Amino acid sequence: MPPLAVPPAALELSQRLKQLRTQTWPDARLTQAALAEAFGAEEPVGAATISSWESRDAPKLPPRHRIIAYARFFATRRSVEPGAPKLVPLDSFSAAEEAAYRKLEEELLGLRTTASGESPVEDAVFRRSWHFTDSGPANIVCSQLPADELSPLANPADPNYTELLKYADLDALVELHGHIRAENAFMPVFFKAATKVVPDDLSGHVVLVGGIAWNEVTARLSEMARIPVRQVSDPTLKSGEPFVFDVSGKEQRFLPKWKGEGKARELVEDVGLLVRVSNPINSSRTLTICNGIHSRGVLGAVRSLTDERLRDANERYITANFGSTGSFIILMSVKVIEGQTMTPDFNIPGVVLKQWQWPLDGGR
Repeated sequence: MPPLAVPPAALELSQRLKQLRTQTWPDARLTQAALAEAFGAEEPVGAATISSWESRDAPKLPPRHRIIAYARFFATRRSVEPGAPKLVPLDSFSAAEEAAYRKLEEELLGLRTTASGESPVEDAVFRRSWHFTDSGPANIVCSQLPADELSPLANPADPNYTELLKYADLDALVELHGHIRAENAFMPVFFKAATKVVPDDLSGHVVLVGGIAWNEVTARLSEMARIPVRQVSDPTLKSGEPFVFDVSGKEQRFLPKWKGEGKARELVEDVGLLVRVSNPINSSRTLTICNGIHSRGVLGAVRSLTDERLRDANERYITANFGSTGSFIILMSVKVIEGQTMTPDFNIPGVVLKQWQWPLDGGR
């Protein structure tokens, strides 16, 4: 059986990658093994894999994030000097390096999209909102439970003392911390209660988990970043704070939904908020807010981009609706079934309650 013909676009991409390695800096004599070592500092990759991407006979298609790594590496001579080849943090790029990076990224991603036969939106399955391309750090700031809500095991005097029992939204914290660590194996990732935060904790990538009632940092940074949706007290809802925003001078309010009455009343739909904008304290880093009226909304906001069954579809939605800016605000419905929080699918009508392009576009 004759070998299958290599699609021209796949061959063009493979030869362009080889050209970058062998001809960008000929004096550097950059081998496939050296390039693999440089890329592997953030996520392991072998020289044989690099070779498969450069093959003339049967080239493999590199994942989208590896294409971005190529653009980042070959945009600056600093990648090969001094010392061993390395990926230089994007936040250290000069204006010229940044321009070279963007141009090369556009070229290579275009070749990859053509070779894959996918549309740019379909190809965005490789978008990874929780993967950062700089040195970090990432700091998760969590709400801390008030004294009257604490378990006896949160008392240091108890022989079975467990410090984490002081935290609110513990399900969301565990899910998020593990995912960010997995996506950024060589970046410091910390978590801390809002009451323990010091200024240095807010200068890296900041992830705020939980609402304003028990997390003053969420309220303060939301205000500094000019987030248009806010939480307010409501005498009819003692278990949480609803989300509100202004439309033509009138306040629009979103509340959870319940089933049953009295002691039989059961939460069936919460409201979650997912925000990704520039950190108002350090514009080279990001601010992410995972919030909800109740803990179910917080967990839903977190799992929208961590749940392996739905995160790719939600990443596509973000790319299709907000482009490559990486900044957005999404207010979402979070269903609760038999006490379990369901991961929101942004592509289902009615799940996205309101969204804003950042900088603000008025919402839609």
